[in-house]
Amino acid sequence: MPLISVSLRSGKSDAYKQAIFDGLYRALRETFSVPEDDQFMTITEHGEADFRYGATYGGINRSDDVIFVQISAMNTRTVDQKKELYRRIVELLGDAPGIRADDLFINLVEGARENWSLGRGLAQYA
Repeated sequence: MPLISVSLRSGKSDAYKQAIFDGLYRALRETFSVPEDDQFMTITEHGEADFRYGATYGGINRSDDVIFVQISAMNTRTVDQKKELYRRIVELLGDAPGIRADDLFINLVEGARENWSLGRGLAQYA
């Protein structure tokens, strides 16, 4: 039951943003085995004054097309699954909408199963 927040600079087309959603969902289905229709994602666009990044931090050469992908998920995946998720996201978003590997900043935030409520005020996974 991942929850995904994507941040990027303003100005991308709807098709570009939908391709991001599609690629992220596919990567999660393939590597984290998320169920069909488990799609909870947002994209937030930022103007130049509201978006900052280290252009070369960590030996990576980022451009103004960098996107931040934060994935909140239950702490049930192995290190190998996480590595495969990162690799697959880069591969799929490189294909469509054409994001460079250096422009994908991915952060996985994990929590316990009881920290999730899918609605109705219930802790469905507790």
